[in-house]
Amino acid sequence: MQAENGLACLEITKQERVDTILLDIRMPGMDGLETAWHLAALEPPPAVIFTTAYQDHAIDAFNTNAVDYLLKPIRRERLLEALERARFINRARLSELRKNIGAQNTPRRYLSATHQGNIELIPIAEIRYLKADQKYVTVGWPGHEMLVDDALKSLEAEFGDRFLRVHRNALVALAHIAALEKDSAGRVQLRLHGVEERIDISRRHLHEVRDAIKNLG
Repeated sequence: MQAENGLACLEITKQERVDTILLDIRMPGMDGLETAWHLAALEPPPAVIFTTAYQDHAIDAFNTNAVDYLLKPIRRERLLEALERARFINRARLSELRKNIGAQNTPRRYLSATHQGNIELIPIAEIRYLKADQKYVTVGWPGHEMLVDDALKSLEAEFGDRFLRVHRNALVALAHIAALEKDSAGRVQLRLHGVEERIDISRRHLHEVRDAIKNLG
């Protein structure tokens, strides 16, 4: 079975159980590393073999993270060997791999969660807020909320240019800030476009939030 890109690959996993996936690193829309990140949330996750044209230090990065890879052009003997060695890949190894091959400068386009055994994708551009909830993070966007298992701190590090910390347990999307408001108890909150949820702002972050709103014009 073949998929044209990462999104199509994830759609296939909703219809079929897949044991092993060969993923190109460079694909339009969603690259192989991000696709593997979402696949790692499946239970059980498929084994992933990357196909790549990367050379030199990138090969060391794959080896260090115990991720199998095939260099193009792919030889039949090497493909068979990789299929024998195919390993499950987790997000910790993927995160380290992204750093080592310089891919950390390309943030993911989606967050993901598993629902009834399937991967549900949440476009980063649609997200209004991210709120820490014990060991999970609640993602809010128009008409929806969903729990993801990303840490709020790691999301801030990855998407800091798009999201602003307004509380120790909350980030909001800069592009979707509507206004500052006060509730009946006098607490300062943020109203965001497209959602009813009001996000509390801590005193510690209030000045930074006001500055951000001014810069938005």
